[in-house]
Amino acid sequence: MPHGLSEAVVKKSVTSLNQVLADTITLRDMYKKHHWQVVGPTFNQLHLLFDKHFEEQVELVDLVAERIQVLGGVSLAMAADIAEETRIPRPPRGREPATVQLSRLIEAHTMILTFAREHAEKASDAGDSGTEDLLVSDIVRTNELQVWFLSEHLVAASPI
Repeated sequence: MPHGLSEAVVKKSVTSLNQVLADTITLRDMYKKHHWQVVGPTFNQLHLLFDKHFEEQVELVDLVAERIQVLGGVSLAMAADIAEETRIPRPPRGREPATVQLSRLIEAHTMILTFAREHAEKASDAGDSGTEDLLVSDIVRTNELQVWFLSEHLVAASPI
């Protein structure tokens, strides 16, 4: 494709982006699982928040998959491929307390953020500004904001 990037740069970017894609799809699915299974006094707030974050992750999945295609790569798409490639641990099948759900989501976000920052720098060094921009402007910014919202639910309320 006439994008002005070497084959080696494209290969590295596609590999990195497929990792981000696998992890983002896994995080997206964790949000839906927790949306369905959340219980407790903050049920309504978390139920709505998890669904909002799910929808935002859906958008990120599409952006990452499209960037892979733009580069001439093939994006991961099937559940079995995602399960093989993701670095995010699979949550248990059963219901968990909301605080455990929140902590698990924050941990997944942190994994994605660390990887995205590292590979945004590599993409920049290689001259792949499109991938760098996607990783910083979309992946990092969205995940940072979601971590902030989740973290606020874990702050202990001070007595009045």
